[in-house]
Amino acid sequence: MPTTWRCGRFLFDFSKHKRPIVMGILNATPDSFSDGGKFRSAKDAIAMAEVMIAAGVDLIDIGGESTRPGAEPVSLQEELDRVLPVIEGLKDCGVPLSIDTYKAETMRQALHAGVDCVNDIWALRQKGAVDAVLENSNCGIVLMHMQRDPLTMQFNPEYQNVVFEVMQFLEERANLLINKGIDHDRIALDPGFGFGKSLEHNLEMLAKFDCFSEVGYPVLAGISRKSMLGKITNKEADQRLAPSIAASIMAADRGARIVRVHDVAETIDALKLWEAVNT
Repeated sequence: MPTTWRCGRFLFDFSKHKRPIVMGILNATPDSFSDGGKFRSAKDAIAMAEVMIAAGVDLIDIGGESTRPGAEPVSLQEELDRVLPVIEGLKDCGVPLSIDTYKAETMRQALHAGVDCVNDIWALRQKGAVDAVLENSNCGIVLMHMQRDPLTMQFNPEYQNVVFEVMQFLEERANLLINKGIDHDRIALDPGFGFGKSLEHNLEMLAKFDCFSEVGYPVLAGISRKSMLGKITNKEADQRLAPSIAASIMAADRGARIVRVHDVAETIDALKLWEAVNT
């Protein structure tokens, strides 16, 4: 199990940081599945980030394009117009920043503007993405598994063994970066709950989440408010606080080093109890 994760200007030491890192979701978009439109202006997004910081967030993930099932892609310029003012306003906030993008040029400009991590649903498979992170010697990198693409990923996803196939994919992507000279301690992995998986696939991945740590990198659990929780509870996205927290705790029990969440304060409170019991 890795003991550190280097994330730009910051180093997370898991030997001291018992609970998972809490990555707060900051969607500067009009159409994200849960909170789209709430933080469309840079001012509103920065204000929300300040609330997260006051609550104790460890890392803020800034996104300018929705990747919910069926989402249409946005232009490079539109994405940059959404995220760069937010990054500018937060670059000295004292908390590491992540850019949630698959576009190489957005990665470059965001890293230049001061973000510490690239979080890519395509696991750096899009043109120029690997080169973009190679140009930065310190940024953290989150590689996520996705079957097909956001437009088609939920059309009858199929696996022979979802856990094994996701592990194999993530290990291959991580090895590619290692062979390119990326340091091991910069890489984290995300199995991609809801990205080309059925409810049964998602539940199997959560039940066997500890398997993903066997690849040898910190593992991120991104389950907050997702449709798998709605299918189980019959709750709309903004009413999924309880199952979202439960999912984070279950992932923590199974070795998650990072949890990506909408409800930062509530998740941190729950993880404080988890940490107290598990210390």
